[in-house]
Amino acid sequence: MAKVYSLHPKNPQPRSVQEICKELQGGAIMLYPTDTVYAIGCDLNVKSAVERVRKLKQLSNDKPLTFLCSSLSNISDYAIVSDEAYRIMKRLIPGPYTFLLPATKLVPKLVVDPKRKTTGIRVPDNPVCQALLQELTNPIISTSAHLPNGEGEFPTIGLENAKLFDELDKMVDLIIEDGSDVGFEVSTILDFTHEQLEIVRKGLGWEELQHWIDVEN
Repeated sequence: MAKVYSLHPKNPQPRSVQEICKELQGGAIMLYPTDTVYAIGCDLNVKSAVERVRKLKQLSNDKPLTFLCSSLSNISDYAIVSDEAYRIMKRLIPGPYTFLLPATKLVPKLVVDPKRKTTGIRVPDNPVCQALLQELTNPIISTSAHLPNGEGEFPTIGLENAKLFDELDKMVDLIIEDGSDVGFEVSTILDFTHEQLEIVRKGLGWEELQHWIDVEN
């Protein structure tokens, strides 16, 4: 049975944040709110926890995982950011955008796309996420809480908070709630690994991004 933490949505209680981060450092995995959907996550640098997340999501070894960083400068530790990527990312961070970038050696192999050597990184516009990142000082794995069943379907999609928590209660160690409703729109994905920027997925924040691109052009 998961331990539940109720955090203030704008000013998360420092003591609770410290307790959560200590659990994460010890290998715990959590269900937590982001600025897009509720996510399952753990400390990027705890191999056993990352393996548990992959197993929960039924991800094969060639499927990369996305993680959260606290800032653009923090991203540069884990990915190679070109001048053009920096210019665009600076405009969009923090927000509901996932950036595909060439990974540095600091990113564990369990997280990286094994063929392309790339990784997906987000900087969330969410006080709870930011508080956890600041206290942990490590990135946090962030994959949607939409878990597949044996038939390859995703029964957790569309569940309200209480039902989602019940569904995952025995699968995670911690449940973090801040009073926000479960989101259903995923992030917009931008691929900076080619010469030209590619929009891989149009999700939350796409309309604002499209408007900015049109203005720039």
